[in-house]
Amino acid sequence: MVTSYVHDRPIRGLSQDLSDTGMSMSAISMLAPPPGLVVGLEIDIPGIDDSIWASGQICYRKDDRMASGLGVRFLAMAKSQARTIRDYCIESRRKNLGSLLARIRA
Repeated sequence: MVTSYVHDRPIRGLSQDLSDTGMSMSAISMLAPPPGLVVGLEIDIPGIDDSIWASGQICYRKDDRMASGLGVRFLAMAKSQARTIRDYCIESRRKNLGSLLARIRA
């Protein structure tokens, strides 16, 4: 889950494809921020107790009838939280590659 703060108004969304430089997320179309806008982000990562706080710029928006797909590039966050995201991404890739290799070998 991710909460973006647009003009101090919280907008909940679902995050996917998290990387150390940004993420894609989905939000309700009529509430989704436009490209170019800088937003505050509160990111909940599975298995991590504390939320990650960052600022990000909306780089991409693709509207659908119900939800908008958004591409967000991180602009600023604490070094310790950036390290947490990087470590989470590395561990996720390692697990995914391990299961993929196990299926290939089977």
